[in-house]
Amino acid sequence: MRVILVDDEPLARDELRNLLLAEGIEVVGEASNAIEGMQQINQSRPEVVFLDIQMPRISGLEMVAMLDPERLPLIVFVTAFDEHAVKAFEEHAFDYLLKPVEQARLSKTLSRLRKSMGSTPDYSALAPQQLLKQLPCHRHDRIVLLPIDDVEYVTTRLSGVYLITRDGAEHFTELTLKTLEEKTKLLRCHRQHLVNPDRIAEIIHQEGGGADLLTRAGLNVPVSRRFLKSVKEFLGVLV
Repeated sequence: MRVILVDDEPLARDELRNLLLAEGIEVVGEASNAIEGMQQINQSRPEVVFLDIQMPRISGLEMVAMLDPERLPLIVFVTAFDEHAVKAFEEHAFDYLLKPVEQARLSKTLSRLRKSMGSTPDYSALAPQQLLKQLPCHRHDRIVLLPIDDVEYVTTRLSGVYLITRDGAEHFTELTLKTLEEKTKLLRCHRQHLVNPDRIAEIIHQEGGGADLLTRAGLNVPVSRRFLKSVKEFLGVLV
């Protein structure tokens, strides 16, 4: 069982890691915030994530909403809430642990996890349902929450997914193209591109049936033949 820990409190991570080690569980990664947590999930592909609910900037539940549904590990929520407070999400979460975590309670959770390996979790009832309005990005040694309205388009490369802003700057994000398509207002226009529909200024047709989109900042975004019709329909263009 490959496990990662996501908690902004180092002491809490240390305590949980020691409890897991006592159970013979391999901890393959740790993160102190949601952005690092998503990075660990994308890189390590753990089977289980022990996830703190209360974290600064992006909470554990908000982090779940940002994960690609096709890459979801089993998630055990870790919380300092009392038992009455967690009743609201008890029926939808795979499992949860109250801080400070007790060894006996953890053993029961691990037993459930072993029986559930390979299952496909569904946390849609827990994760916030509204569209994402701020997108987490890495910028040098900082984590930036980029407003969706500042994004002209999105592109994916071998090195990852990048948000392109009005000034042409590129911002790396751990969010997948699929997550951005499903959980933001960004519009699919190409296998490798999404565009902010509010920033489209022109559609420029090309030979071969494709097109380019010119954004209001003067940036060009390719549109493949496959997506040209749906883009036009979204924009209310009939020709």
